[in-house]
Amino acid sequence: MAQKSLLRRSCSVAIADTALEDRKNKLDTVQTLKTAKTKRKCSAQPHAAQRTKKLKVDEETSKASNLEGESNSSETPSTSTMWGGTCKKEENEDDFTFGQSPLKKMKTETCPQGQPVKFPANANNIKEEVEMNWDIVQVLSERTNIEPWVCANTIRLFNDDNTIPFIIRYRKELINNLDADSLREVQQTLEELRAVAKKVHSTIQKIKKEGKMSECLLKAMLNCKTFEELEHVSAPYKTGSKGTKAQRARQLGLEGAARALLEKPGELSLLSYIRPDVKGLSTLQDIEIGVQHILADMIAKDKDTLDFIRNLCQNRHVCIQSSLAKVSSKKVNEKDVDKFLLYQHFSCNIRSIHHHQILAINRGENLKVLTVKVNISDGVKDEFCRWCIQNRWRPRGFARPELMKILRDSLNDSFKRLIYPLLCREFRAKLTSDAEKESVMMFGRNLRQLLLTSPVPGRTLMGVDPGYKHGCKLAIISPTSQILHTDVVYLHCGQGFREAEKIKRLLLNFNCSTVVIGNGTACRETEAYFADLIMKNYFAPLDVVYCIVSEAGASIYSVSPEANKEMPGLDPNLRSAVSIARRVQDPLAELVKIEPKHIGVGMYQHDVSQTLLKATLDSVVEECVSFVGVDINICSEVLLRHIAGLNANRAKNIIEWREKNGPFINREQLKKVKGLGPKSFQQCAGFIRINQDYIRTFCSQQTESSGQIRGVAVTSSADIEVTNEKQGKKKSKTAVNVLLKPNPLDQTCIHPESYDIAMRFLSSIGGTLYEIGKPEMQQKINSFLEKEGMEKIAERLQTTVHTLQVIIDGLSQPESFDFRTDFDKPDFKRSIVCLEDLQVGTVLTGKVENATLFGIFVDIGVGKSGLIPIRNVTEAKLSKTKKRRSLGLGPGERVEVQVLNIDIPRSRITLDLIRVL
Repeated sequence: MAQKSLLRRSCSVAIADTALEDRKNKLDTVQTLKTAKTKRKCSAQPHAAQRTKKLKVDEETSKASNLEGESNSSETPSTSTMWGGTCKKEENEDDFTFGQSPLKKMKTETCPQGQPVKFPANANNIKEEVEMNWDIVQVLSERTNIEPWVCANTIRLFNDDNTIPFIIRYRKELINNLDADSLREVQQTLEELRAVAKKVHSTIQKIKKEGKMSECLLKAMLNCKTFEELEHVSAPYKTGSKGTKAQRARQLGLEGAARALLEKPGELSLLSYIRPDVKGLSTLQDIEIGVQHILADMIAKDKDTLDFIRNLCQNRHVCIQSSLAKVSSKKVNEKDVDKFLLYQHFSCNIRSIHHHQILAINRGENLKVLTVKVNISDGVKDEFCRWCIQNRWRPRGFARPELMKILRDSLNDSFKRLIYPLLCREFRAKLTSDAEKESVMMFGRNLRQLLLTSPVPGRTLMGVDPGYKHGCKLAIISPTSQILHTDVVYLHCGQGFREAEKIKRLLLNFNCSTVVIGNGTACRETEAYFADLIMKNYFAPLDVVYCIVSEAGASIYSVSPEANKEMPGLDPNLRSAVSIARRVQDPLAELVKIEPKHIGVGMYQHDVSQTLLKATLDSVVEECVSFVGVDINICSEVLLRHIAGLNANRAKNIIEWREKNGPFINREQLKKVKGLGPKSFQQCAGFIRINQDYIRTFCSQQTESSGQIRGVAVTSSADIEVTNEKQGKKKSKTAVNVLLKPNPLDQTCIHPESYDIAMRFLSSIGGTLYEIGKPEMQQKINSFLEKEGMEKIAERLQTTVHTLQVIIDGLSQPESFDFRTDFDKPDFKRSIVCLEDLQVGTVLTGKVENATLFGIFVDIGVGKSGLIPIRNVTEAKLSKTKKRRSLGLGPGERVEVQVLNIDIPRSRITLDLIRVL
């Protein structure tokens, strides 16, 4: 008990992704330590099979041996067990995406909220596979501005192959309620640091093979935290390098003289080094220059010196400048030159320059239009040299004036020739890296907004892919996304009147009153055509409305193998119209079929790291699909691929299993699917839904027809038992005589690892599984919460507040709950306005089309998007009353704006944001 109370008082770190004590919920420290090191094989307990981690916890061996006798639990890793520290509820949680906190948690002095149990001493110390002279947790914390204990937990969670959606929903207390974007940033920074460490060690091995390694060089290399630093330190030792001036001076034997100048200047006589017959030693001047080069090299490689100059630059004026390149060749396009008018005489402090400006400057430099340089003021250099002379490089004893002159020359030479270029490279690399990350993050936020647009179910839709010469392609789809009819009409070739009758007949025949128009070529004319007919009440008795959607990526998808498989024999142009209609019916299900970078909601996406872009966008898609959840018995293979813990192969195996064995009765059956091991099950189970109505209907149909369900003896619609399950080749996938009951919890967001807690909570409130999602369940939960309070209930159930909140959400939400319904639907219209109709001061409503780092593009229905400059988007104008898919404005949101400026010749509209609708 003394140990348990100590655990509760502590503010140290723990990792949740380790096994916990069983239902009595004593803290199982030994399991925490063991699973970090050992791979467990236990088919009966799915989550206990852990991969051997690359990172190991310091002192785990000694701790494990001390505590080994205390418990033999191999319990499922879970947050469903009481941690020592209670978790405070995040304020304004409901205002943001998935109930996540709006901002990264900044470093705090007090015990951070949501902190779990005590971890052994030095819990933040993570032992990396590749050792460096810096602590990965500390550096990660500094770069991301997130507390070290959160970084340590995050590293362990990622090492154990946990996915971002799983961590965000089921391991909240371990990451202090970070949002998905912040967690992604930690992951990317961690990968960068590991890549640097790996590169350092491979470089060390190369230099050792060549016999050039020295103790000083090894230390300098192990101090490197960036690729630029590594390049600076290792460049002279590369194969084929002629060697630096310092190396050549060392080969002449002048290193002793350089060290003597610093350590014993009174005893140094440079004349004794003169060798008239040796080149480089023949005169006193040659020797002075050689000593100067060695000192300059020592100064430029010294960690303390570099740290001082970096800190100095942080507090002084350092600016980046761009100017028009003096190009003699005629290869540069005049149009390109005009695009960079803003940057032809540009100067800005590196601390205040915007990310989009960096990306623009880099693009101009790559196109040979701009010349870019970093300008460090002379004051910085003078202060640096003064500090070096008086502190770090001060000779230990009296140095004659001629020796002091050599030292000063060395400092000037080191700064100008070695340190200044290094700083320039570092500043440019850091600015570019930050700008790329922000651009990619912006793309990710936009993509999330688009994917989580509220679906419009239950409508028959007409999708229109506009065109001139080749006509407008039409596709009518049913409320269940089936293709009912496809056609082509020629609206803009003088046949508009004749085609109107055809469109009216189609709309009436299929009782379709919603038209979805793609925003590509001829969109404006097609919109005007439909708006005119609607205003004339041409489609009576139907009340027809239309909306415009982005058709980005539709044409690429229409010729893809996926589209060919889904719509065989259909003309690719007509497939585009189908895709456009389905984007309104269920945006997520349709947009996951398209490679994210083709969706067209980014900025400078072709200039940034394509690897980083793909990883981020794929992660955002996985996050969105997982949080919406999929009905395992009706979802498509494409959608299933993006669930956390699954991939193309596993998704294919699930679909094959479903086709062969009939629908999944409960989540436990997923374990029988080939290739879906305990870890995959743990990651995906919470995001997979099993619709109970579907199962009941299926069971009753099968009972009526044959009395049996493919080897499953029917006892009742809610009690099904396997009697003759086929044995698979692998023992791990066989489950003879396993009780297969439909479990109403399988339709919720509650993870199977928390079912026991959920059942205890249900018995506490006097509820049953068959009341899930019903008003009476909500009433029981509310009255129980009012009486007891979240913290007390969580403590009694020996779980965390976060896990309890997930359970409450799961029990309260109605069957087939879709949280996207809280978000904006497409903007359905009946008429349009023109650019010429606008006036300064006009107040309009519009829909956000794209968000960039410099402003928000809004479709106000005039054929040309207006721009809200980023300075006009303030926090006060963003709605706090409704749930938001991400923090800033993003595609799909409806806004009220005021026209500030209209430039008709350039078709530019400047807007001010009034409020978010």
